[in-house]
Amino acid sequence: MKKIVIGNWKMNPASVKEAEALLKNVAKNQKDYKNIDVVICVPNIYLSNLAKIKSKIILGAQDVFYEESGAYTGEVSAKMLTNFKVKYCIVGHSERRAMGETNETCNKKIIALLKVGITPILCVGEKTRDESHEYLNIVKKQIESCLVGINKNLLSKIIIAYEPVWAIGINATRAVETSECQEMMLYIKKIIANISNPKIAHSIRVIYGGSVNVQNSLDLITNGNTDGFLVGRDSLNAMKFTKIIQSGVK
Repeated sequence: MKKIVIGNWKMNPASVKEAEALLKNVAKNQKDYKNIDVVICVPNIYLSNLAKIKSKIILGAQDVFYEESGAYTGEVSAKMLTNFKVKYCIVGHSERRAMGETNETCNKKIIALLKVGITPILCVGEKTRDESHEYLNIVKKQIESCLVGINKNLLSKIIIAYEPVWAIGINATRAVETSECQEMMLYIKKIIANISNPKIAHSIRVIYGGSVNVQNSLDLITNGNTDGFLVGRDSLNAMKFTKIIQSGVK
């Protein structure tokens, strides 16, 4: 299974000129990306311009609406995203969940994306780590609720990104330990096996996100049992993002 490194630009950069330059700078090293998939999820407003740049970098979106069309001011449908070479889309990021995203809406979005052939990147993760291990049940509920009713044969077309909220952004309390990453990768595969079968669980890519950087990426990819990364802040720096990508092809 090929590793995958996904950059999440969030609400950055400030101009289309900067967005084009950043994508081109990452693409300069595309000769090194033979054995790894590299995806960058960009603000929708930049998709039209970035889709015109020829590179091995795959475009992704940061969110989608689950209806095909209609009176939904400000929303973008999955079908619309296909016009701009979008192959991946983030669903259920903790920052979206903080604004009201639920497991139920995530489920609808995943179904809508699969219908048009876009790979959903389902984000799951607990807010805090408790000694009673309730965080395991939280992640289990998120996965089961978000994937309810989806054909088992389609599960392998979904990527699950484990992003513990306590390890994300400027408010991160600490970085994840390699053993914690390994534990959750195996646990999530087990959840998938229980709702489908071991073969499907083996085929699905489970990745890690949360303060991924140049210093910890090689250890996490080598010993953390992860199939790749979802990178936030360091995806906005071409040099740092490239080094993280290169850790996935070691």
